[in-house]
Amino acid sequence: MKPNYVKLVENTPLPRMALCRQTFAATQIDDPTAAVAEAMKAACVSKVQPGMSIAITAGSRGLANLPELLAAIVAEVRARGAHPFVVPAMGSHGGATAEGQTALLAKLGVTEESLGCEIRSSMETDEIGVLDNGMSVRMDRHANAADGIILFNRIKPHTSFRAPNESGLAKMLSIGLGKQSGAEMCHSRGIDNVGIFVAEMARMKLARCKVLFGIGTIENAYDGLAEVVALDSEGMLEAEAPYLQDAMRNMPRLPLGPQDAPMASGDLDVLVVDEIGKEFSGTGMDPNITHRFTSDKMQVHLHIARLVALGLSPRSNGNGNGAARADVITERLEKDFDREAVYANAITSQVVKQAKIPMVMPCDRTAIQTAIKTCGAEDITRVRMLRIPNTLKLEYLYASEAMLPELRERLGLEVVCDLQEMQFDAGFLRNPWPEVH
Repeated sequence: MKPNYVKLVENTPLPRMALCRQTFAATQIDDPTAAVAEAMKAACVSKVQPGMSIAITAGSRGLANLPELLAAIVAEVRARGAHPFVVPAMGSHGGATAEGQTALLAKLGVTEESLGCEIRSSMETDEIGVLDNGMSVRMDRHANAADGIILFNRIKPHTSFRAPNESGLAKMLSIGLGKQSGAEMCHSRGIDNVGIFVAEMARMKLARCKVLFGIGTIENAYDGLAEVVALDSEGMLEAEAPYLQDAMRNMPRLPLGPQDAPMASGDLDVLVVDEIGKEFSGTGMDPNITHRFTSDKMQVHLHIARLVALGLSPRSNGNGNGAARADVITERLEKDFDREAVYANAITSQVVKQAKIPMVMPCDRTAIQTAIKTCGAEDITRVRMLRIPNTLKLEYLYASEAMLPELRERLGLEVVCDLQEMQFDAGFLRNPWPEVH
Protein backbone atom coordinates (compact mmCIF):
# COMPACT_ATOMS: atom_id res chain seq x y z
CA MET A 1 0.00 0.00 0.00
CA LYS A 2 1.25 3.46 -0.88
CA PRO A 3 2.27 5.44 2.23
CA ASN A 4 0.11 8.45 3.02
CA TYR A 5 3.10 10.80 2.93
CA VAL A 6 3.64 9.86 -0.72
CA LYS A 7 0.03 10.74 -1.49
CA LEU A 8 0.70 14.20 -0.03
CA VAL A 9 3.28 15.01 -2.72
CA GLU A 10 2.40 12.92 -5.78
CA ASN A 11 0.33 15.66 -7.41
CA THR A 12 3.05 18.30 -7.03
CA PRO A 13 3.78 19.75 -10.49
CA LEU A 14 7.23 19.18 -11.98
CA PRO A 15 8.81 21.94 -14.08
CA ARG A 16 10.00 21.58 -17.64
CA MET A 17 13.80 21.55 -17.74
CA ALA A 18 16.37 22.64 -20.31
CA LEU A 19 19.88 21.27 -20.68
CA CYS A 20 22.50 24.01 -20.31
CA ARG A 21 26.25 24.07 -20.75
CA GLN A 22 28.72 26.21 -18.83
CA THR A 23 32.10 27.17 -20.27
CA PHE A 24 35.00 27.68 -17.87
CA ALA A 25 38.51 28.93 -18.57
CA ALA A 26 40.73 25.87 -18.26
CA THR A 27 44.17 24.42 -18.90
CA GLN A 28 44.16 20.71 -19.77
CA ILE A 29 46.98 18.15 -19.63
CA ASP A 30 46.31 15.32 -22.08
CA ASP A 31 49.36 13.16 -21.25
CA PRO A 32 49.53 12.50 -17.47
CA THR A 33 52.56 10.24 -17.80
CA ALA A 34 54.58 12.91 -19.60
CA ALA A 35 53.45 15.51 -17.05
CA VAL A 36 54.77 13.36 -14.19
CA ALA A 37 58.07 12.82 -16.02
CA GLU A 38 58.44 16.57 -16.52
CA ALA A 39 57.60 17.39 -12.90
CA MET A 40 60.06 14.79 -11.65
CA LYS A 41 62.93 16.58 -13.36
CA ALA A 42 62.93 18.81 -10.24
CA ALA A 43 66.10 18.81 -8.19
CA CYS A 44 64.39 17.34 -5.11
CA VAL A 45 63.68 14.11 -6.99
CA SER A 46 67.42 13.33 -6.97
CA LYS A 47 66.88 12.22 -3.35
CA VAL A 48 65.61 8.93 -4.82
CA GLN A 49 68.70 6.70 -4.95
CA PRO A 50 69.23 3.16 -6.29
CA GLY A 51 68.29 0.42 -3.86
CA MET A 52 66.01 2.58 -1.69
CA SER A 53 62.55 1.33 -0.70
CA ILE A 54 60.09 4.14 -1.50
CA ALA A 55 56.56 4.45 -0.12
CA ILE A 56 54.16 6.37 -2.38
CA THR A 57 50.84 7.56 -0.96
CA ALA A 58 47.44 6.92 -2.53
CA GLY A 59 44.31 8.58 -1.14
CA SER A 60 40.60 7.83 -1.27
CA ARG A 61 39.59 10.58 -3.71
CA GLY A 62 38.76 10.12 -7.37
CA LEU A 63 41.50 12.37 -8.68
CA ALA A 64 41.69 13.04 -12.40
CA ASN A 65 43.86 10.36 -14.06
CA LEU A 66 44.59 8.78 -10.67
CA PRO A 67 45.69 5.29 -11.88
CA GLU A 68 47.84 6.74 -14.67
CA LEU A 69 49.50 9.31 -12.41
CA LEU A 70 50.34 6.79 -9.69
CA ALA A 71 51.66 4.28 -12.23
CA ALA A 72 53.83 7.01 -13.76
CA ILE A 73 55.32 7.93 -10.38
CA VAL A 74 56.02 4.26 -9.68
CA ALA A 75 57.74 3.90 -13.08
CA GLU A 76 59.86 7.02 -12.53
CA VAL A 77 60.98 5.77 -9.11
CA ARG A 78 61.83 2.35 -10.51
CA ALA A 79 63.74 3.93 -13.41
CA ARG A 80 66.01 5.52 -10.80
CA GLY A 81 66.88 2.08 -9.42
CA ALA A 82 64.66 2.28 -6.31
CA HIS A 83 61.97 -0.14 -5.13
CA PRO A 84 58.54 1.55 -4.96
CA PHE A 85 55.41 0.40 -3.19
CA VAL A 86 52.09 2.15 -2.61
CA VAL A 87 50.52 2.85 0.78
CA PRO A 88 46.81 3.67 1.16
CA ALA A 89 46.88 7.04 2.93
CA MET A 90 43.27 7.85 3.71
CA GLY A 91 42.85 8.19 7.46
CA SER A 92 39.69 6.32 8.47
CA HIS A 93 38.19 5.84 5.02
CA GLY A 94 37.49 2.37 3.69
CA GLY A 95 35.78 1.47 6.96
CA ALA A 96 39.07 2.04 8.83
CA THR A 97 40.35 -1.42 7.86
CA ALA A 98 43.36 -2.44 5.79
CA GLU A 99 41.18 -4.58 3.52
CA GLY A 100 38.63 -1.81 3.12
CA GLN A 101 41.27 0.71 2.09
CA THR A 102 42.71 -1.64 -0.52
CA ALA A 103 39.20 -2.30 -1.83
CA LEU A 104 38.52 1.44 -2.03
CA LEU A 105 41.66 1.94 -4.12
CA ALA A 106 40.50 -0.85 -6.43
CA LYS A 107 37.17 0.94 -6.88
CA LEU A 108 39.20 3.94 -8.05
CA GLY A 109 41.11 1.80 -10.56
CA VAL A 110 44.27 1.49 -8.45
CA THR A 111 45.48 -2.08 -8.11
CA GLU A 112 48.85 -3.81 -7.96
CA GLU A 113 48.34 -4.73 -11.62
CA SER A 114 47.64 -1.12 -12.69
CA LEU A 115 50.55 0.19 -10.62
CA GLY A 116 53.14 -2.43 -11.41
CA CYS A 117 54.12 -2.60 -7.75
CA GLU A 118 52.97 -3.87 -4.36
CA ILE A 119 50.26 -2.22 -2.27
CA ARG A 120 51.05 -2.47 1.44
CA SER A 121 47.91 -1.73 3.43
CA SER A 122 47.79 -1.65 7.22
CA MET A 123 46.15 0.40 9.95
CA GLU A 124 49.21 0.00 12.18
CA THR A 125 51.03 3.24 13.03
CA ASP A 126 54.15 4.42 14.86
CA GLU A 127 54.24 7.42 17.16
CA ILE A 128 56.51 10.08 15.69
CA GLY A 129 56.19 12.51 18.56
CA VAL A 130 53.77 14.52 20.67
CA LEU A 131 52.57 18.07 20.05
CA ASP A 132 52.77 20.66 22.82
CA ASN A 133 49.07 20.08 23.54
CA GLY A 134 49.65 16.37 24.13
CA MET A 135 48.40 15.08 20.77
CA SER A 136 50.15 11.95 19.56
CA VAL A 137 51.48 12.26 15.99
CA ARG A 138 51.05 8.95 14.15
CA MET A 139 52.64 7.57 10.97
CA ASP A 140 51.72 4.57 8.82
CA ARG A 141 54.10 1.79 9.85
CA HIS A 142 54.90 0.62 6.31
CA ALA A 143 55.71 4.17 5.17
CA ASN A 144 57.74 4.85 8.29
CA ALA A 145 59.86 1.75 7.67
CA ALA A 146 60.70 2.74 4.09
CA ASP A 147 63.92 4.49 3.10
CA GLY A 148 61.90 7.36 1.67
CA ILE A 149 58.35 8.64 1.28
CA ILE A 150 56.81 10.40 -1.72
CA LEU A 151 53.56 12.20 -0.99
CA PHE A 152 51.02 12.24 -3.81
CA ASN A 153 47.72 14.10 -3.68
CA ARG A 154 45.51 16.64 -5.37
CA ILE A 155 45.73 20.18 -3.99
CA LYS A 156 42.28 21.72 -3.53
CA PRO A 157 40.07 23.67 -1.11
CA HIS A 158 38.84 21.74 1.92
CA THR A 159 35.14 21.28 2.46
CA SER A 160 35.02 22.27 6.13
CA PHE A 161 37.79 24.76 7.00
CA ARG A 162 39.97 27.52 5.58
CA ALA A 163 43.74 27.58 6.17
CA PRO A 164 46.98 28.17 4.23
CA ASN A 165 47.07 24.39 3.63
CA GLU A 166 43.79 22.58 3.16
CA SER A 167 43.38 19.40 1.08
CA GLY A 168 46.72 18.50 -0.42
CA LEU A 169 50.17 17.28 0.49
CA ALA A 170 50.14 18.58 4.07
CA LYS A 171 46.81 16.88 4.79
CA MET A 172 47.97 13.68 3.11
CA LEU A 173 50.97 13.66 5.42
CA SER A 174 49.18 14.55 8.65
CA ILE A 175 45.82 12.78 8.29
CA GLY A 176 46.17 10.34 5.40
CA LEU A 177 49.36 8.72 6.65
CA GLY A 178 48.14 9.05 10.23
CA LYS A 179 45.56 6.37 9.41
CA GLN A 180 42.49 6.11 11.67
CA SER A 181 44.32 6.88 14.92
CA GLY A 182 46.16 9.89 13.51
CA ALA A 183 43.08 11.24 11.75
CA GLU A 184 41.06 10.91 14.94
CA MET A 185 43.73 12.77 16.88
CA CYS A 186 43.84 15.59 14.31
CA HIS A 187 40.05 16.01 14.51
CA SER A 188 39.82 15.64 18.29
CA ARG A 189 39.51 19.39 19.02
CA GLY A 190 36.71 19.97 16.51
CA ILE A 191 36.56 20.63 12.79
CA ASP A 192 37.36 24.34 13.16
CA ASN A 193 40.82 23.49 14.51
CA VAL A 194 41.75 20.80 11.99
CA GLY A 195 43.67 23.24 9.77
CA ILE A 196 45.92 24.18 12.69
CA PHE A 197 46.78 20.58 13.55
CA VAL A 198 47.22 19.55 9.91
CA ALA A 199 50.05 22.06 9.71
CA GLU A 200 51.58 21.22 13.11
CA MET A 201 51.53 17.47 12.52
CA ALA A 202 52.85 17.85 8.98
CA ARG A 203 55.76 19.99 10.15
CA MET A 204 56.73 17.44 12.79
CA LYS A 205 56.61 14.60 10.26
CA LEU A 206 58.64 16.57 7.73
CA ALA A 207 61.27 17.13 10.43
CA ARG A 208 61.35 13.57 11.77
CA CYS A 209 60.29 11.24 8.94
CA LYS A 210 61.92 10.33 5.64
CA VAL A 211 59.69 12.44 3.40
CA LEU A 212 61.64 13.13 0.21
CA PHE A 213 59.21 15.31 -1.73
CA GLY A 214 55.60 15.54 -2.84
CA ILE A 215 53.84 15.32 -6.19
CA GLY A 216 50.78 17.57 -6.25
CA THR A 217 48.12 17.92 -8.93
CA ILE A 218 45.83 20.86 -9.62
CA GLU A 219 42.62 20.27 -11.53
CA ASN A 220 40.58 22.51 -13.79
CA ALA A 221 36.87 23.29 -13.62
CA TYR A 222 36.08 20.24 -15.75
CA ASP A 223 37.62 17.76 -13.28
CA GLY A 224 40.58 17.48 -15.63
CA LEU A 225 44.29 17.54 -14.94
CA ALA A 226 45.68 21.08 -15.22
CA GLU A 227 49.10 20.91 -13.56
CA VAL A 228 51.53 18.47 -11.93
CA VAL A 229 54.19 19.84 -9.60
CA ALA A 230 56.99 18.42 -7.46
CA LEU A 231 57.54 20.13 -4.10
CA ASP A 232 60.61 19.51 -1.94
CA SER A 233 60.05 18.39 1.65
CA GLU A 234 61.95 21.46 2.79
CA GLY A 235 59.53 24.38 2.79
CA MET A 236 56.75 22.18 1.45
CA LEU A 237 53.87 23.81 3.35
CA GLU A 238 54.84 27.29 2.21
CA ALA A 239 55.35 26.11 -1.38
CA GLU A 240 51.97 24.38 -1.46
CA ALA A 241 49.93 27.43 -0.38
CA PRO A 242 49.96 29.32 -3.74
CA TYR A 243 48.78 26.19 -5.56
CA LEU A 244 45.78 26.05 -3.21
CA GLN A 245 44.82 29.53 -4.38
CA ASP A 246 45.14 28.39 -8.00
CA ALA A 247 42.89 25.43 -7.24
CA MET A 248 40.29 27.72 -5.68
CA ARG A 249 40.22 29.88 -8.79
CA ASN A 250 39.82 26.76 -10.94
CA MET A 251 36.76 25.41 -9.16
CA PRO A 252 33.48 25.14 -11.09
CA ARG A 253 30.35 26.74 -9.68
CA LEU A 254 26.61 26.91 -10.07
CA PRO A 255 25.48 29.74 -12.39
CA LEU A 256 24.19 32.01 -9.66
CA GLY A 257 25.37 35.45 -8.51
CA PRO A 258 28.04 37.76 -9.95
CA GLN A 259 30.36 35.97 -12.33
CA ASP A 260 33.45 37.78 -11.09
CA ALA A 261 32.89 36.56 -7.52
CA PRO A 262 34.91 33.55 -6.32
CA MET A 263 31.79 31.51 -5.47
CA ALA A 264 28.13 31.30 -6.42
CA SER A 265 25.71 33.39 -4.40
CA GLY A 266 22.02 34.14 -4.07
CA ASP A 267 18.96 31.96 -3.57
CA LEU A 268 17.76 28.75 -5.21
CA ASP A 269 14.53 26.89 -4.51
CA VAL A 270 15.69 23.34 -5.30
CA LEU A 271 18.97 21.65 -6.25
CA VAL A 272 18.81 18.06 -7.50
CA VAL A 273 22.09 16.11 -7.28
CA ASP A 274 22.04 12.83 -9.19
CA GLU A 275 24.91 11.20 -7.29
CA ILE A 276 26.94 11.75 -4.18
CA GLY A 277 30.16 9.88 -3.43
CA LYS A 278 33.72 9.97 -2.19
CA GLU A 279 35.16 10.36 -5.68
CA PHE A 280 33.28 13.64 -6.04
CA SER A 281 34.21 15.07 -2.64
CA GLY A 282 35.44 13.91 0.74
CA THR A 283 32.02 14.94 2.00
CA GLY A 284 30.10 13.23 -0.79
CA MET A 285 28.74 16.58 -1.97
CA ASP A 286 31.23 19.43 -2.01
CA PRO A 287 29.99 22.22 0.30
CA ASN A 288 32.11 24.67 -1.70
CA ILE A 289 29.48 24.13 -4.40
CA THR A 290 26.31 23.74 -2.30
CA HIS A 291 27.31 25.93 0.69
CA ARG A 292 25.93 23.25 3.00
CA PHE A 293 28.99 23.45 5.26
CA THR A 294 29.66 21.46 8.43
CA SER A 295 31.17 24.39 10.30
CA ASP A 296 29.15 27.47 11.20
CA LYS A 297 32.32 29.52 10.72
CA MET A 298 32.35 28.97 6.96
CA GLN A 299 30.96 31.86 4.93
CA VAL A 300 27.69 31.03 3.18
CA HIS A 301 26.84 33.01 0.05
CA LEU A 302 24.39 30.59 -1.57
CA HIS A 303 21.11 29.59 0.06
CA ILE A 304 19.43 26.48 -1.33
CA ALA A 305 15.97 25.98 0.17
CA ARG A 306 15.80 22.26 -0.62
CA LEU A 307 18.51 19.86 -1.77
CA VAL A 308 17.74 16.39 -3.14
CA ALA A 309 20.31 13.59 -3.48
CA LEU A 310 19.10 10.75 -5.69
CA GLY A 311 21.84 8.12 -5.56
CA LEU A 312 25.21 6.98 -4.18
CA SER A 313 28.06 6.25 -6.59
CA PRO A 314 29.13 2.59 -6.63
CA ARG A 315 32.77 3.71 -6.48
CA SER A 316 32.10 5.21 -3.04
CA ASN A 317 31.93 1.65 -1.65
CA GLY A 318 28.87 2.38 0.50
CA ASN A 319 30.26 5.55 2.08
CA GLY A 320 27.15 7.73 2.00
CA ASN A 321 28.87 10.60 3.78
CA GLY A 322 27.18 13.69 2.39
CA ALA A 323 23.63 12.37 2.42
CA ALA A 324 23.08 14.29 5.65
CA ARG A 325 23.58 17.56 3.79
CA ALA A 326 20.52 16.84 1.65
CA ASP A 327 16.96 17.49 2.75
CA VAL A 328 15.49 14.55 0.83
CA ILE A 329 17.03 11.31 -0.46
CA THR A 330 15.68 8.20 -2.18
CA GLU A 331 15.18 4.69 -0.89
CA ARG A 332 17.88 3.45 -3.27
CA LEU A 333 20.42 5.81 -1.72
CA GLU A 334 19.38 4.73 1.75
CA LYS A 335 19.76 1.07 0.72
CA ASP A 336 23.34 1.71 -0.46
CA PHE A 337 24.23 3.64 2.72
CA ASP A 338 26.80 1.50 4.60
CA ARG A 339 26.90 2.38 8.28
CA GLU A 340 30.27 0.66 8.70
CA ALA A 341 31.91 3.06 6.25
CA VAL A 342 29.98 6.19 7.21
CA TYR A 343 30.13 5.78 10.97
CA ALA A 344 33.88 5.09 11.02
CA ASN A 345 34.37 8.34 9.12
CA ALA A 346 31.97 10.29 11.37
CA ILE A 347 33.40 9.02 14.65
CA THR A 348 36.98 9.66 13.55
CA SER A 349 36.24 13.21 12.36
CA GLN A 350 33.87 13.85 15.31
CA VAL A 351 31.37 15.32 12.83
CA VAL A 352 28.57 12.96 13.79
CA LYS A 353 25.85 14.89 11.97
CA GLN A 354 27.37 13.75 8.68
CA ALA A 355 26.08 10.25 9.52
CA LYS A 356 22.42 11.31 9.67
CA ILE A 357 19.79 10.22 7.17
CA PRO A 358 17.41 12.89 5.80
CA MET A 359 13.79 12.34 4.75
CA VAL A 360 13.59 9.24 2.54
CA MET A 361 11.15 9.00 -0.37
CA PRO A 362 10.47 5.91 -2.49
CA CYS A 363 11.85 7.13 -5.81
CA ASP A 364 13.41 10.00 -7.75
CA ARG A 365 10.04 11.45 -8.73
CA THR A 366 8.61 11.61 -5.22
CA ALA A 367 11.89 12.88 -3.75
CA ILE A 368 11.95 15.80 -6.20
CA GLN A 369 8.24 16.46 -5.69
CA THR A 370 8.78 16.59 -1.92
CA ALA A 371 11.53 19.16 -2.31
CA ILE A 372 9.42 21.33 -4.60
CA LYS A 373 6.33 21.13 -2.39
CA THR A 374 8.29 22.16 0.73
CA CYS A 375 10.75 24.69 -0.73
CA GLY A 376 8.69 27.75 0.26
CA ALA A 377 8.44 29.24 -3.24
CA GLU A 378 5.57 31.64 -3.71
CA ASP A 379 4.48 29.76 -6.82
CA ILE A 380 5.75 26.19 -7.08
CA THR A 381 4.68 26.07 -10.73
CA ARG A 382 7.51 28.59 -11.29
CA VAL A 383 10.09 26.86 -9.11
CA ARG A 384 13.73 27.88 -9.59
CA MET A 385 15.42 24.50 -9.81
CA LEU A 386 18.77 23.18 -11.04
CA ARG A 387 19.86 19.59 -11.57
CA ILE A 388 23.53 18.51 -11.65
CA PRO A 389 25.16 15.08 -12.07
CA ASN A 390 27.34 15.59 -8.96
CA THR A 391 29.23 18.46 -7.32
CA LEU A 392 32.45 17.76 -9.24
CA LYS A 393 31.28 18.05 -12.84
CA LEU A 394 29.24 21.16 -13.53
CA GLU A 395 29.80 21.70 -17.24
CA TYR A 396 26.30 20.45 -17.98
CA LEU A 397 23.23 21.08 -15.87
CA TYR A 398 19.47 21.18 -16.25
CA ALA A 399 17.60 24.38 -15.38
CA SER A 400 13.89 24.89 -14.84
CA GLU A 401 11.86 27.10 -17.15
CA ALA A 402 11.63 29.89 -14.57
CA MET A 403 15.44 30.22 -14.53
CA LEU A 404 16.04 30.49 -18.26
CA PRO A 405 15.60 34.27 -18.64
CA GLU A 406 18.42 35.00 -16.18
CA LEU A 407 20.64 32.18 -17.48
CA ARG A 408 20.33 33.31 -21.11
CA GLU A 409 21.90 36.62 -20.06
CA ARG A 410 24.85 34.89 -18.41
CA LEU A 411 28.23 34.91 -20.17
CA GLY A 412 29.68 31.48 -20.80
CA LEU A 413 26.35 29.70 -20.46
CA GLU A 414 24.44 28.22 -23.37
CA VAL A 415 20.98 26.66 -23.38
CA VAL A 416 21.73 23.68 -25.63
CA CYS A 417 18.38 21.86 -25.75
CA ASP A 418 14.74 22.90 -25.73
CA LEU A 419 12.62 22.63 -22.63
CA GLN A 420 11.38 19.12 -21.97
CA GLU A 421 9.24 17.36 -19.42
CA MET A 422 11.04 15.50 -16.67
CA GLN A 423 11.02 11.86 -17.75
CA PHE A 424 10.74 8.98 -15.30
CA ASP A 425 10.87 5.23 -15.74
CA ALA A 426 9.61 3.26 -12.74
CA GLY A 427 10.28 6.36 -10.64
CA PHE A 428 13.86 6.87 -11.88
CA LEU A 429 14.79 10.20 -13.51
CA ARG A 430 15.88 9.41 -17.07
CA ASN A 431 16.61 12.73 -18.79
CA PRO A 432 20.13 11.93 -20.04
CA TRP A 433 23.47 13.65 -19.62
CA PRO A 434 25.67 14.22 -22.70
CA GLU A 435 28.72 12.06 -23.21
CA VAL A 436 31.65 14.02 -21.77
CA HIS A 437 35.13 13.07 -23.04
